[in-house]
Amino acid sequence: MSDSERVVQSRVLTYFRGNLDYREIGNLKEQDNRNIREADLLHFLTVQKGYDKKLARKAITQLKREAGCTKGKLYQTNKDFYQRLKYGLPVAETADSKPVTVELVDYDNPRNNDFAIAEEVTVKGELEKRPDLVIYLNGIAVAVIEMKKSSVSVAEGIRQNLTNQRAQFIESFFTTVQLCLAANESQGLRYGTTLTEEKHYLTWKSDGYHEQDNERDVVDIAVEKANAKLMGQFAPVLYKELAHIFTKERFLDLLENFLVFDKGRKKICRYNQYYGVKRAQVRVTSRQNGIIWHTQGSGKTLTMIWLAKWIKAHNHNARVLIVTDREELDEQIERTFGGVDEKIVRTRSGADLISLLMQEEKRLICSLIHKFGQRGGEATGSDYEKYIEELEKNLPRDFAPRGEFVVFVDECHRTQSGKLHLAMKHILPEAVLIGFTGTPLLKKDKKTSLEVFGSFIHTYKFNEAVEDGVVLDCVTRRGISRRIS
Repeated sequence: MSDSERVVQSRVLTYFRGNLDYREIGNLKEQDNRNIREADLLHFLTVQKGYDKKLARKAITQLKREAGCTKGKLYQTNKDFYQRLKYGLPVAETADSKPVTVELVDYDNPRNNDFAIAEEVTVKGELEKRPDLVIYLNGIAVAVIEMKKSSVSVAEGIRQNLTNQRAQFIESFFTTVQLCLAANESQGLRYGTTLTEEKHYLTWKSDGYHEQDNERDVVDIAVEKANAKLMGQFAPVLYKELAHIFTKERFLDLLENFLVFDKGRKKICRYNQYYGVKRAQVRVTSRQNGIIWHTQGSGKTLTMIWLAKWIKAHNHNARVLIVTDREELDEQIERTFGGVDEKIVRTRSGADLISLLMQEEKRLICSLIHKFGQRGGEATGSDYEKYIEELEKNLPRDFAPRGEFVVFVDECHRTQSGKLHLAMKHILPEAVLIGFTGTPLLKKDKKTSLEVFGSFIHTYKFNEAVEDGVVLDCVTRRGISRRIS
């Protein structure tokens, strides 16, 4: 590491210690380090969480065993460990005693956790490597940051992260790691997770002003206030981005609610997905409708997944119904949710839909809106009339939806007429309606959509996606065409 990189790294450590309130472990260059610091984790489990020391030690032994990585199995081992990090691990003190779930993170009380940072963390694999900065949460390595000087591209740090995760280097260290980052003071911060390809590393942006200021993210407000005092002391771009990711409350929220394992690829949210979900949480909690308008190609289905998972976790009576107007979209919803291990039940008929609505155990359902009308293509008014007519015909005398429903209406600019609104209200009169669209609303559509679903929850427009590199804006001889990256 050059002297200039050491200076930047030192500033980052100062920022974590002084502004983000992380404990500084120090320089670990001369040690042979592991991804679980046993003494730190033992202290958290026994002092902060109050577990019996014998039980805590047994939990640590079990955790270390589970975190061991067989060559080339990083994805699966990391996925299994994430379940422990999120839900805890069952530990029986004796062979005859009932297992106790030992929680590794206190998500409900962020300040009850130990957030620490170390530099020059030497790890001896088949070939020794030394990550620049490692974030430890209660003694568990959960994030790695590779630092570069301003004249060296952040891409070099990303490639260094990817190299370190190879089997011939220190793959085993990354079994517990959730975020992989690279940074310098000119380009700022790029973030991904384990095994994220270089082209998929992301930039975080503040959500900025919103017309309903009470829906502003509280972490964003705190970050802006804190960084207003830093001008001149630190380079503003990098340190603002660090704060947006690593403020304690935000960091735990990302770990708990915005990571997903999707058919062999681990993914973390883009900033637009995060803010869309956070604002939708406010609406759902207050039982208010609204629209999420995120341009095509910006990860709408994953936004639905993260929101649905949060709804199910935070309200045990809640149920989510996802409504689409095309067979291929219905299939895509079923396939994508299944790919992240979320069991979703797809309705096969109007009678099937009614039956499912009355079964409390089916908490996640997807359905076509016009089950009894035209298959495929645009839905028409007659489709909705037939839909309602068929529903009424098949309603049992004792029909009553079980649970508190939240209805996600996909492509709501197409399926948002007054008749759809009546249909949804007819079968689910108390449901919260969340409309999703990736298409700019025409003037007449906008008026009707707002009447049915309420105001915009969050917007992420085409020009923003182009600026972020999510959507490619290709100029051709025939004019402007849009290509999704």
